[in-house]
Amino acid sequence: MVRKIVSGGQTGVDRAALDWALEVGCECGGWCPAGRLAEDGLLDDRYPLVETPSASYAQRTEWNVRDSEGTVIFSVAKELRSGSALTRDFARKWNRPCLHISQQECNNPVEELLDFVDVNFITTLNVAGPRKSTEPEAGTFTYEILYSAFGTKLI
Repeated sequence: MVRKIVSGGQTGVDRAALDWALEVGCECGGWCPAGRLAEDGLLDDRYPLVETPSASYAQRTEWNVRDSEGTVIFSVAKELRSGSALTRDFARKWNRPCLHISQQECNNPVEELLDFVDVNFITTLNVAGPRKSTEPEAGTFTYEILYSAFGTKLI
């Protein structure tokens, strides 16, 4: 059972995961770039993230993968690009289970997520995916899947 959501605070998928966790009372946190930088400016202090030494998004991404028991990458598109592909690569580097849930390809995203968490005994889940400017609908998709999978039973 997931007890903590980790994410980097970027707009889109990251922010949707953190918003969901805060709304339902699930512990959340993770790493963000030095200066709390995000696509839309400075990350709001309500998100309990710790700054990495570097302003690099890559360092933040790697540390969130490293410090979690598994990673789920949500996207609308079938193929992972940019930071999402980097997240997958870091999961391989750190030998962490990683699941890509694509809205275009996945028929049962809730079931796939629950199975992934159960099979891999994940209590700390890193949630990643594209920023809002790249895939505007991905954040809503993420929030809906997290809510459908876990609802408020984490409180």
